Amino acid sequence: MLCAVCWCAAGCFVVAAGPAADIGAAEGNGGPWCTTYSGSGIPAGSGIPPWGFHATQSFGHGSSGSAHGWGEVNLDADRISGKICQTLLGGGEANRMIAVRLGPRINYHSHTAFMWGYEGNIIKAPVKVISSTDSKCKVGTRGRVTMYASYNGVKSDSIQLFMNAGCRDGSRLYHGSASQVNAQVPPL
Repeated sequence: MLCAVCWCAAGCFVVAAGPAADIGAAEGNGGPWCTTYSGSGIPAGSGIPPWGFHATQSFGHGSSGSAHGWGEVNLDADRISGKICQTLLGGGEANRMIAVRLGPRINYHSHTAFMWGYEGNIIKAPVKVISSTDSKCKVGTRGRVTMYASYNGVKSDSIQLFMNAGCRDGSRLYHGSASQVNAQVPPL
């Protein structure tokens, strides 16, 4: 069952790991490697300690998007793993999906971060495109992600992707209430 859960999600920002041959094929051909995540919590398959999120957002001009991801993190060693899937809809273009792999290093983390007027946990890490259905966004393109989870039951979480080169359309901010963004960022 865990293997089935890990075969993962594209409506967003993350993908779970499958057999090495499938990962190589996805990374080699740039084809779709995710499916839409329809859950309401942190995606199953998160590591210990885990990070994870799911998010939906309207971006204006008739476009919207969804993203999800999960993986493992070791803050003591500044290491992170996992994948994020993002699907962008509308806006006068065909639907597009990109999947990125995180890490392996963490650029920055804090459990006393302050964003959106609230204290919480933050992790910033590099990402690399491993699959794409956007002809302008090539496999291998690099970027970074900022993941933020607020404290004390306040739900003002956010996930922001910053993508380079032809993937700039994938640079999106997901921010809002628990119905829009639900993030878990260690320490728990």
